[in-house]
Amino acid sequence: MSDKMINDQALDIIFREARTHNGWEERAVSQTLMQAVYDLTKWAPTSANCSPARFVFVASPEAKARLKPHLSEGNVEKTMAAPCCVIIAHDMEFYQRLPELFPHTDAKSWFAGNDALIKETAIRNGTLQGGYFLIAARALGLDCGPMSGFDAGGVNKEFFADTSYEANFLCNIGYGTDKDMFARSPRLEFDAACKVV
Repeated sequence: MSDKMINDQALDIIFREARTHNGWEERAVSQTLMQAVYDLTKWAPTSANCSPARFVFVASPEAKARLKPHLSEGNVEKTMAAPCCVIIAHDMEFYQRLPELFPHTDAKSWFAGNDALIKETAIRNGTLQGGYFLIAARALGLDCGPMSGFDAGGVNKEFFADTSYEANFLCNIGYGTDKDMFARSPRLEFDAACKVV
């Protein structure tokens, strides 16, 4: 084992004992903590450091009211109860920042005019960053409730009009309770999901 390995308690918090939460304490998530979660997330790798993910922290009652009509019925109550719902999106013009983010070469030219590569890269790396976001949030003591039950077109129109951002998925964050928590579902074992060649 590497001497860089984190301890079992940390692994439990981030992975083994972490759950998807549907119930929430009436306890706000501070903007300082929101920033701390992002400041961890940003260090994780993306291809050519492209960093396409964009995060909108929907925390105010007014912003939640804008989000509510675009949620699937089963996601309304828990999202309105959560102290914050994060819209995890990706910027379809991420490559415009590559001269700043990846100055080693002209990476912007790889993407300019190549819509298929732009889309593939934005979705793949933005989703990776969304996963990193969950890990960072859990590591900093927050519970998470990621979900995909929403009208992405409606969210894009409401929150990202006149931008190049597109919603990917949503994640409620806060301090979870046991309310409406499902029994833990099984996971695939190594031999069912993995192959060593």
